[in-house]
Amino acid sequence: MTSPVTTTVQDTASVPAVVGVLGGGRMGAGIAHAFLIAGARVHVVERDTAAAAAARERVEAALTRSAQRGMRIPDAGTLTTGTDTDAFAEAGLVIEAVPEDRALKLDALARIEETVRGEAVVASNTSSISIDALAASLRRPRRFLGLHFFNPVPASALVEVVTGADTAPEVVTRATRWVEAIGKTAVVVRDAPGFASSRLGVALGLEAIRMLEEGVASARDIDTAMELGYRHPMGPLRTTDVVGLDVRLGIAEELERAYGARFTPPALLRDLVAQGHLGRKTGRGFYEWSE
Repeated sequence: MTSPVTTTVQDTASVPAVVGVLGGGRMGAGIAHAFLIAGARVHVVERDTAAAAAARERVEAALTRSAQRGMRIPDAGTLTTGTDTDAFAEAGLVIEAVPEDRALKLDALARIEETVRGEAVVASNTSSISIDALAASLRRPRRFLGLHFFNPVPASALVEVVTGADTAPEVVTRATRWVEAIGKTAVVVRDAPGFASSRLGVALGLEAIRMLEEGVASARDIDTAMELGYRHPMGPLRTTDVVGLDVRLGIAEELERAYGARFTPPALLRDLVAQGHLGRKTGRGFYEWSE
């Protein structure tokens, strides 16, 4: 099922003509939005037809919001959503954007590699899992790297380009150009659990949760201290609510395995996740959220 999507055309020669995204949740939909705006034909693949339809709604809603904010929208890329990874056969770039679970990502990458052509670049949107660990199961690790987009993708200016031990230099160069072509800034980092952004961001977030747990200050005052004292655009607790407490917990657990007790998740974080208070997406985390 294909529908035309009208977007701003940048330099369509600077991005792959066809881009695949496996996983159409919040992150996958945001990634699809970014490449559609750059003029690519984008295929989003989901686990079933209901999830594929929901992914289409997310992408089209993001495009509508872009238009409402004044973005020029001439004719551009097309969006296809479905359940068959055969849609990736002609893609020059395929990005997995499934939840931050090692087994899920390994399965997603295996499915992608079954269908892409040999010269295609395959990327993971992981925020914490080792690129080398994911590459170990691939037949073509030289064509694989991390492209860590940030939530929400349309508003974020940064993408981490994460290089594995076997990633070919020309793949890194090409990926960096693609990031720039979709209007974002690329930072290139060597593979290590948490890379640069998640490792630093989670360290700050966990310490803020510990401070809240100990009664040092309120959530709002902790965040205000970082926003006004250090010019962070958003404090660490509000950021955790936006990212999702469950997502932050999963990343912290991955970093704890890699780096030890300094990344041990606080009991408060575990308790809130167990209660289903995951942040903005559920209406409550460290703050109360309303529609």
